[in-house]
Amino acid sequence: MRFDELELSDDVLDALDAMRFGDCTPIQEQAIPIIFQGRDLIAVAQTGTGKTAAYLLPVIDMLADGPEPDAVSCIVMSPTRELAQQIDRQLEGFSYYLPISSVAIYGGTDGKEFSRQQKGLKNGADVVIATPGRLIAHLQLGGIDLSKVKYFILDEADRMLDMGFFDDIMQIVKHLSPDRQTLMFSATMPPKIQQLAKAILRDPAEIKIAVSRPTEKIAQSACICYESQKTAVLKHLFKTMGSQKVIVFASSKLKVKDLAKELRAAKFKVGEMHSDLEQDRREQVMLDFRAERLDILVATDILARGIDIDDIALVVNYDVPREAEDYVHRIGRTARAGAGGSAVTLVGEKDQRWFGELEKFLGYEVAKQELPEGMGETPAYNPGRAVTGPGRGRGGRGNGRHYPKSSKNARPQKNKATGNASKSPATQASAPTTAEGEQKKTKPSSSNSRRRHNHGRGKKKTENGNTASKNGEN
Repeated sequence: MRFDELELSDDVLDALDAMRFGDCTPIQEQAIPIIFQGRDLIAVAQTGTGKTAAYLLPVIDMLADGPEPDAVSCIVMSPTRELAQQIDRQLEGFSYYLPISSVAIYGGTDGKEFSRQQKGLKNGADVVIATPGRLIAHLQLGGIDLSKVKYFILDEADRMLDMGFFDDIMQIVKHLSPDRQTLMFSATMPPKIQQLAKAILRDPAEIKIAVSRPTEKIAQSACICYESQKTAVLKHLFKTMGSQKVIVFASSKLKVKDLAKELRAAKFKVGEMHSDLEQDRREQVMLDFRAERLDILVATDILARGIDIDDIALVVNYDVPREAEDYVHRIGRTARAGAGGSAVTLVGEKDQRWFGELEKFLGYEVAKQELPEGMGETPAYNPGRAVTGPGRGRGGRGNGRHYPKSSKNARPQKNKATGNASKSPATQASAPTTAEGEQKKTKPSSSNSRRRHNHGRGKKKTENGNTASKNGEN
């Protein structure tokens, strides 16, 4: 389905056309009509499927039709500062031709930025994008009215609950009108999400998009080894596959810290990313990584979702993730924006069962890399049998099979759902692509058959209600 087949105004369609957005993704096709109907919604879809556009497009269209002067009309909750910034950038592009104001509320800022956030809340920005903790901090200071909020949106709700924000969300809900429309988007549906949905949603419509297989542009492989060999294997991968623009995912904060320390001792330029870091430190690490002052980023799953970096060359799973969604999110950090990339998983003796389940989900066997002679004996790959350590069971290097490090999977699957990410209509950051990487453009719609909001073109309202030019017109 194309976007111009939905009930979107010409103003939104013009922005999408400028951003080179083409066909709707499945989550957008299903969610947008439901949101226009005014129903509460719970949608389960993985990161990268275009969830942000699925809720922002209809909401800003409805806000432009019926603006609420000097009042906050929409709140979008985000688990992290980085995702809040990304949503704010996308909102700027989608609302380019609409008089929609917005303010992003997150921590790790100075007093000047805090005052700007407070002003935006008190003056009634149309859309507030906030992390739970920082929004609570502003509410505790008083003087902020959220009773006129029409739309309450939770993005990556499962991750917010994993980070311990359940009570904060419930506290924020107390400030909202019971007549609001609530939209919840999540990558998974654990019991905690079901509990939250029952507490804050009213007779919601439900959408569940099956987890997509990784794109065939990612060259997946695995190294079968013992746990004690993983760091040596990792260094071998850096030597043979390169050590620039690499993300290494580990299962715990402690393992991230220890691994980063060991790699620094080996003279690699390494940064670490986990929830123990303060917001300003996390921001600096990401800046250094983007500026190539750091080559390798060792991270927990905090970096698997909601981080927009297009040129990652290699992703390494130091540990096998326990959920297929986590695997897809992790390796999806590479091969973005039509580029290729590689993903290698280190499968320890205790990881084999989990990796076998992952291969069942993928529907094909992931290629196994053979390790060099100097690594010593490695376990045979037998995911149906527990392997406890070196010397137990039948040994062998890489199960006796050799695969070139750049080999593709035996049965590659295409990922037809592509995410929509952009910074502004004038500069395309990451437009949807076809399987061949070619950009798909929106078919222009007839202005006679579409509705147009009654406002000045190219003008956008700021947080304090003033009008600012967005296209350079005087």
